[in-house]
Amino acid sequence: MLPGGEPPQGAAQPAGPAPQARPALPGPGLVNAANALTVLRLILVPVFVLCLLAGGPGWRVAAFAAFAVASVTDLLDGKIARSRGLITDFGKIADPIADKALTGSALVTLSALGELAWWVTAVILVREISVTLLRFWVIRRGVIAASRGGKLKTLLQVVAIALYVLPGPPQVLREVVMAAAVVVTVVTGIDYGVRAVRLHRRPPAGTGAAP
Repeated sequence: MLPGGEPPQGAAQPAGPAPQARPALPGPGLVNAANALTVLRLILVPVFVLCLLAGGPGWRVAAFAAFAVASVTDLLDGKIARSRGLITDFGKIADPIADKALTGSALVTLSALGELAWWVTAVILVREISVTLLRFWVIRRGVIAASRGGKLKTLLQVVAIALYVLPGPPQVLREVVMAAAVVVTVVTGIDYGVRAVRLHRRPPAGTGAAP
């Protein structure tokens, strides 16, 4: 120790106070814009079905409007959740449920009205349910990113259902677009299954291979 109480050069300096850890930022709240859009889509499902069952051109247009708004919310909620960091456990569960509820209710109602063959509804619903089960099967290994084929499938399904709901479009146009939707639905479902099997063979996320 030098005169004046100062330590000599090179001597160990006394340790200062340890830096305080920053508090973890709270996650997004349950009530947010993305979840609100998902809930709105769920609410619109019975509204759409009731309008479709009511019959008549006016109710058909109302059903189309409800279906269109619900479909738009499907596009917006995911984008908002990702861009604003609003991804929640509720959204992860409710969003696919809302999607399947909207598509499934439309197909089943159209088939019940005798306007769409039941086998078409069965093929699409079996594919959608199977993909959902595969998603839970590989969830510990990772997430299978949506492919261009999957996005095309969604677009074709929405357009085909809209054509069946609206009064006026030629029947041949409806059938051609729905046929294209069924083909893409089946092909993308097989592709998803193959990718799910490959992903499931990997070790679970967070575990490394044995040294």
